[in-house]
Amino acid sequence: MKLGIISDTHDYLPNIKKAIDLFRLQGIHTVLHGGDFCSPSAVPLFEGLDLHTVFGNNDGDHYRILQKMEQIKGTHHGEFARLSFDGKRIALYHGTQEDITEALIKCGLYDLVVAGHTHEVHNRWEGQTLFLNPGSTHIGEDKATVAIYDTESGEAVIAEL
Repeated sequence: MKLGIISDTHDYLPNIKKAIDLFRLQGIHTVLHGGDFCSPSAVPLFEGLDLHTVFGNNDGDHYRILQKMEQIKGTHHGEFARLSFDGKRIALYHGTQEDITEALIKCGLYDLVVAGHTHEVHNRWEGQTLFLNPGSTHIGEDKATVAIYDTESGEAVIAEL
């Protein structure tokens, strides 16, 4: 199974649409969003996908984000999500506190730790745990990026939009 990984979309709808198109072209149905939609306006674009998300530090209108998630039948996990797909244990956290992110990576409880926040792409192994930051789709970034994680191989690739 392939998972689409996206974070820090910051309301930039054109790149969000590109990311969703890429996921759909790859046959990806499940998407993990690491937070920072910013406003609820982007949430409906993910309709038809199995969307899992957490809050980021720039998500302003929590109530309306939660409403939009409910409307598209997405799952909002609050500040942190412990997920499992095809037996892979996954931590999803925005990454606001670097020490928490590092603790998740080093604790050995997860096969994959997904965190955004810094807009810096990371795809690195620490022991048996893969740390994945998909970067950002925000307009101000040099490169808009997302990631695709394969639960079968345990590997991820970064895709530039």
